[in-house]
Amino acid sequence: MEITGPMLDGFDEILTPQALGFLETLQREFGARRLELLDARQVRQADLSAGGTLDFLPDTKEIREGQWRVAPPAPGLEDRRVEITGPVDRKMTINALNSGAKVWLADFEDANSPLWDNCVSGQLNLRSALDRTIDFETGDKRYELRPDEELATIVVRPRGWHLPEKHALVDGEPVSASLFDFGLYFFHCAKRQLAKGKGPYFYLPKMESHLEARLWNDVFVRAQDLLGIPQGTIRATVLIETYPAAFEMEEILYELRDHSAGLNAGRWDYLFSVIKKFRTRGREFLLPERNAVTMTAPFMRAYTELLVRSCHKRGAHAIGGMAAFIPSRRDPEVNAKALEKVTADKTRESGDGFDGSWVAHPDLVPVCREVFDGVLGDRPNQLDRLREDVQVSAADLLNVQPGDITETGLRNNVDVALRYLAAWMGGLGAVAIHNLMEDAATAEISRSQIWQWIHNDVTLTDTGAQITRELVEQIIAEELAKIATEPGHDAELYGQAEALFKEVALNDDFAEFLTLPAYARMP
Repeated sequence: MEITGPMLDGFDEILTPQALGFLETLQREFGARRLELLDARQVRQADLSAGGTLDFLPDTKEIREGQWRVAPPAPGLEDRRVEITGPVDRKMTINALNSGAKVWLADFEDANSPLWDNCVSGQLNLRSALDRTIDFETGDKRYELRPDEELATIVVRPRGWHLPEKHALVDGEPVSASLFDFGLYFFHCAKRQLAKGKGPYFYLPKMESHLEARLWNDVFVRAQDLLGIPQGTIRATVLIETYPAAFEMEEILYELRDHSAGLNAGRWDYLFSVIKKFRTRGREFLLPERNAVTMTAPFMRAYTELLVRSCHKRGAHAIGGMAAFIPSRRDPEVNAKALEKVTADKTRESGDGFDGSWVAHPDLVPVCREVFDGVLGDRPNQLDRLREDVQVSAADLLNVQPGDITETGLRNNVDVALRYLAAWMGGLGAVAIHNLMEDAATAEISRSQIWQWIHNDVTLTDTGAQITRELVEQIIAEELAKIATEPGHDAELYGQAEALFKEVALNDDFAEFLTLPAYARMP
């Protein structure tokens, strides 16, 4: 293995010869299968673009009808009523672990900008957190772990199968970013976690089939063997955040059953996937502007209720979606309205049978906890709620209904995407924009909606104007002009953001993920 990124302070403690040898073994044994599965995604996409559809798989009917259960909850994952998400920088690591949440999703994926420094220093931060040596100072403020508190259980989210790590090469080719993030954490921290009575736990993003889950399971088996760790020690929660995966929930649980910790309703990426998979199908799958698509929409209700039913049928946790609101200390009225919506959302989830849910900010931990406390009481979860009343068909999942698309919605998509991409290119993956925590998933929705609207001759509900490249370019220029007047504006980063946004929103060819061309622009 060859490392082409700079060896900054402390990196030699993570990128040791032994750790790199471990990564090289995983890459050599599983890299080719990963590429085959990515090719299979393209085959399925071609079928959908040609008029095909999604359905429950006839070949796996026996799995859906069989009698089996996943492994029982692992230590530290029995109670997951509140989970906080965030990138793996030092400040967030400390705040998340101290937050009072049961779980911290330590994110190398959508909330992390994959600068080389971020990816390796994040591994250092996780190791330091487990050793309780991490601290952070800014100005006159010092952050450190609370000495006598029960800290949140760490669950690491590696990058998705589609992403490379270009600074680590095997035979001159980039290694899988998934294996890079997973492998380094597992190598350095698995035994540290076991010594604390917990284990190496993961969130797995962006999968599109149970065969991709099978690949992860095989990686887990091999990794545990290589380090002499008992099989079943690893536990993984899968984000059901792609449209195809919604039709394979039970199969995904089955493939990972000895290592499974449940499923999560990754709502933002799910909407992006709906657009992406059926982007060429005219108005058949035309979503309203993104802020108008709520979790009470029929096709979203079908998705979340099926997730709870599938999980509890198999003894697995069902974890709800993100509360992305960022509380404001200056505007009590904005806070009151937003917290009312967060409470309503968490009340719906807990009432539907979810065992816990996500928040993006420490101040929302008590809000989410209060709602789930009201349903769970002293119980760690509600796995006993089997939701046998839920009957979801393929037609229910595919029942996408159109709605209003306004100039305000179009401008919001442009504004959020430009702001987010500028921050991402500058090294920030989780960005507070207009009192919401935005990550790569919301940027994906913003740019893919615009691409879909342009290519399907959509007109704005309020003005009657057709959404064209020319109109979007005009709005880009106007929004950039507003942003340029704000303090701290970085003309170079916004120039990069503008070029990237036009590439992924306005080109005739649809970019599979905006993070791929964005990453190519990174040093």
